[in-house]
Amino acid sequence: MHDTKERLSLFWLFALLNYLYADCTALFAIVGSPNLSDAPHFSPWVLLASSVFMEIPIAMIVACRLLPFRANRLANIIAGAILTLVNGFLTFVLPLTNGDFRDPVFPAYVFFATLETVCTSVIIWQAWTWSGVEAAVRPERTVRQPEAGITSS
Repeated sequence: MHDTKERLSLFWLFALLNYLYADCTALFAIVGSPNLSDAPHFSPWVLLASSVFMEIPIAMIVACRLLPFRANRLANIIAGAILTLVNGFLTFVLPLTNGDFRDPVFPAYVFFATLETVCTSVIIWQAWTWSGVEAAVRPERTVRQPEAGITSS
């Protein structure tokens, strides 16, 4: 896979699936708890903020494929930095201050958050080191035509 747009889109998809499965794991823990009244209750504003946060990787999957080089590179660096910082803070800093590291689901969260943080860090690095030369040269895809001596590239 030589196309940086394709690679970045794939990394965003990987990050998104990890975010979603981490949320599913949390739902399993809530549904399986003996007392559902202990389940967290979020205000509509918190749910809206969470929705906006999750829309970033969803939008970036498509944006990576459609945006031109400069906008694409900048969008990936900014979106990757936002998600890396917010996810890192919510997973690695906040639990140390409020005691959430004692939560039984916390090891699973750390596992997913580590994957997500590494992935968004790789996205930032890929976008940062993405050269304009590579973006200007589009790889030609040829169809295999054995009689003409042409093979796929």
